[in-house]
Amino acid sequence: MRLFAATVRNMEQSSDLRFGEVPETRLDEALALSYLAFLETPENDERKHHYETLRECTRVGAYDGDRLVGLMATYDFTLSLPGGELPAPGLTFVSVAPTHRRRGVLSGMMAELYRGFGAAGTPLACLWASEDAIYGRYGFGTGTRGLAVEINSSRPLALRIAPDERPLRLVDPADAPALLGPYYERTRSVRAGRTARTERWWREEWMVEKDPEDDDMSPPRIVALGEPLAGYVIYRTKSDGHGPGSVHIGELEADTPAVAAALWRYLAGIDLSHKVTAWARPLDDPLLHFCADRDQVRVTGEETGLRVRLVDVGAALRARSWAADVDVVLDVRDAHVPANAGRHRLSVRQGTATYEPTDAPADLGLDVRELGSGYLGTIPLRELAHAGLVTEHTPGTAASLDTALRTDLAPFTVDDF
Repeated sequence: MRLFAATVRNMEQSSDLRFGEVPETRLDEALALSYLAFLETPENDERKHHYETLRECTRVGAYDGDRLVGLMATYDFTLSLPGGELPAPGLTFVSVAPTHRRRGVLSGMMAELYRGFGAAGTPLACLWASEDAIYGRYGFGTGTRGLAVEINSSRPLALRIAPDERPLRLVDPADAPALLGPYYERTRSVRAGRTARTERWWREEWMVEKDPEDDDMSPPRIVALGEPLAGYVIYRTKSDGHGPGSVHIGELEADTPAVAAALWRYLAGIDLSHKVTAWARPLDDPLLHFCADRDQVRVTGEETGLRVRLVDVGAALRARSWAADVDVVLDVRDAHVPANAGRHRLSVRQGTATYEPTDAPADLGLDVRELGSGYLGTIPLRELAHAGLVTEHTPGTAASLDTALRTDLAPFTVDDF
């Protein structure tokens, strides 16, 4: 993706900000800025990992004179959609020097990024952010949601279905990418919102021995079921040094509910543990239905995961599959990508969508952020209409569009970045 240079004059600060690429020769400076912004002092191994990651990203910076005061990078991701996939660069390393906050640095970098996406014909972008209020202003909607789940494993896990009784086997983390990678790639299209994984991503994000968030966690453990592979779980354990420890799930994938039940039963039966936690599970996780005691399996939280930005609304809508025919005129607002704004007719016939400008009256008015929230099927547009965020000019339009956008499984991903 080519990034174009741009200059913005901030009259309040009387300073020139220049936006352009960050060359590889300035990666050390870029990392120093990121660590300054995020209050981090990483150890050598972690810093080396960050350096190699940033080196492989597309990078845009904000410069005050020759000083780098802002950084934004994108991973080269491919995202699963209903019925297909699209390139969807993932924003990361978004940093602004504390001396340059509220001076248009982030807005300028976003504008530079959107120009690059437009030139490259990139219809989607995504990010995983802790501050929805910031990125919502730039048109990012809710792409996936996830549940935090906790199991009381001080007693056997009670189940309403029979688990798959094929033997389980431990997998060496060194062998995991070769075994799990093809399975993940084969099955990721079942749910929208999942990014393709390279071998490097497997090894440096999933199989890293030291948990980046908690030094007391064990190395990753991998258990697989079935030959050929029918499911797996990646988890870590933690001992409190005094009493029973805990089991922490990174990812659990299964072909059938019975396979999932076998993996959950195994996790809840690990000796010397009293609790199993999963920081992110799909909203429609079958565990919540086939467990026999919901007091034993509790949902402890729900959070937005991936955020999605429709950079080219028409191309994004045409790329996905549809659950029903629909014909609707959308009046889209987009303050950052003017080509998306205005009235367009979305017409879906036998699963194929067209999206063309029109002078016809709008049936539905909404910001690109809300359209992004409905795009993968995560947030029903009728709920956003009830919240006053979508304007329904023609009654029933939101419900009709929701029917067309519906997916069999809830969009979900555990790949944060």
